[in-house]
Amino acid sequence: MGCSAVFADDLLAGHVAIVTGGGTNLGRAAAAELIACGADVVIAGRRADVLEPAVAELGPRCSWVSGDIRAAADCERIVDAALERHGHVDTLLNNAGGQYFSAAEAITPKGWAAVLRLNVDGTLNMTRACVERALRPGGGGMIASVTVSPHQGFAGMAHSGAARAAVEAMTRDWAERWGPDGISAVALALGRFDTESLRKYPDELTRGLARSVPLGRLGRPREFGWLAALVAAPLGRALSGSTITLDGGADNWWGPWPPAALTADDGTVPAEERRGR
Repeated sequence: MGCSAVFADDLLAGHVAIVTGGGTNLGRAAAAELIACGADVVIAGRRADVLEPAVAELGPRCSWVSGDIRAAADCERIVDAALERHGHVDTLLNNAGGQYFSAAEAITPKGWAAVLRLNVDGTLNMTRACVERALRPGGGGMIASVTVSPHQGFAGMAHSGAARAAVEAMTRDWAERWGPDGISAVALALGRFDTESLRKYPDELTRGLARSVPLGRLGRPREFGWLAALVAAPLGRALSGSTITLDGGADNWWGPWPPAALTADDGTVPAEERRGR
């Protein structure tokens, strides 16, 4: 792996992180940045055929273990594997999750339960296993859990919005309850990122999502990697209990950007000319 473009190479020297869903997309980007900062990383996921090539790409400071975060026993096995290999765990990045596009009224009870089981129950299972088996016995650490933005509503994602809001509420509780044990907890609310998974959707959808971001583009996976490294670093402790939003300003706006009513013929938002005083 190469050096970090943002942080010192030894920022996380001696650090051990578990990244769920670490074989693809944002999880792999986070694992890559953690390794670039000096950490050893264990990536976890359900499919060995995804994890093995990811480890080959990420290099010798990365290893993998397969497991399903929806099963508490699998979560315990993932944590135990990290402890066996490295002796301790410092950061858990709850990145694994998932959802599907559906109008709220079309979500079936089975589909609703599946999304909540993965995103809420899976995150809770993994967190409990890591706290009880590694972080509390080891004197503390960081729990960082991925949620979504915008918070004011995301068309086609009512089930995911509900699940991720629950994770943010749990994060605040964990920060208060486990703070005396040296355990910090943050939620990372992510907007629209240009990932391999997103590219599977129609081009019209991708372009529409990019237009809805005030920054003017989709997020880049390495930017999430930088955020993951930041919260794993000592500064992360000071952010405990917070939800950090990384979405290019989408949490503050819904619709095409710039707004059509304020857009000039050349596509820009005109600025008022100010006379000198």
